Amino acid sequence: MRNPARPQRGAALLVALLTVALVATLASSALWRQWQQVAVEQAERDRQQAQWILTGALDWARLILREDARTNQNTGAGDHLAEPWAVGLEEARLSSFLAADKTSDPPPALDAFLSGRITDQQGLLNVANLVQGNAVSKEGVEAFERLFQQLALPKAWVLPAAQAWLRASVTTTDANATTGTRLLKPQRVNQLAWLGWNETVVRRLAPFITVLPERTPVNLNTASPEVLMAVVPRLDRVQAQRIVTQRALQPFRNLADVAALISGIQTHADWHSTQSRYFVVLGQMRLEDKLLAEESLVVRNGLEVRTLWRQRVPPPPATPTRDDAASQPPPR
Repeated sequence: MRNPARPQRGAALLVALLTVALVATLASSALWRQWQQVAVEQAERDRQQAQWILTGALDWARLILREDARTNQNTGAGDHLAEPWAVGLEEARLSSFLAADKTSDPPPALDAFLSGRITDQQGLLNVANLVQGNAVSKEGVEAFERLFQQLALPKAWVLPAAQAWLRASVTTTDANATTGTRLLKPQRVNQLAWLGWNETVVRRLAPFITVLPERTPVNLNTASPEVLMAVVPRLDRVQAQRIVTQRALQPFRNLADVAALISGIQTHADWHSTQSRYFVVLGQMRLEDKLLAEESLVVRNGLEVRTLWRQRVPPPPATPTRDDAASQPPPR
């Protein structure tokens, strides 16, 4: 005779196995969700910490620029590449900065590294100089044409870009439209495609140009030879290199120093200067395997240093100093 209890024991064992499997699945699902929540919270905490650290780096840069302005007011010196703001901050462990605070307890070892640099935007050719008032600037177009010629780019692309910038600067009314329209004005160099320049042209121009909210003179103490040759009419490369060499020995205090060095060149306060107001601050932080970088445009008016915009950017590769990079031939 068959034992009726044996099928019942088999069914009970199967139910037990299914129950164990269900419990294990639910437990693993709960653990997975909990791990996801912890990972999200950790990422958000890291993001907030990075934002706080990069904000501190920006405040540090603003302090340096403010103290530099105070020194220049007392000495009458210009802004040049031998000043403290022009010396980049090499990657250093964040705990080394916190340890400098003698009023607090020694910080724990942080696996975070901070680096950054400040670059003078008035050592570059400003796209806003293509327009003066409500008209295209003849001098601005000629300066950009000289730069285009050095980079083997067609000069015919300059005037249409200047006209596009002018249309973006003022409201225009189309005869067939019922309302006024405004073209978008670029705020960054990577937006200059809006003026009709393709990606290749913008990439070639990027080391030598900038986009600022107003017309600005070029600082002859910080400009590269290419920019010097573009902004100073009839200046050749030998003379531009002579300016770079001389300012490394003795920075120019005023435009008269430049005119005395190179006879026959003409400088004008609207286009040339030995001082700067606009700077870009790059802060970069490496936290474990994460690398974050933030770029900010600041303007200095007297002792006031104000931030105009901030944006997250891809971490840049290591680059040489302005004078070293400028001495190399332009890209082909």
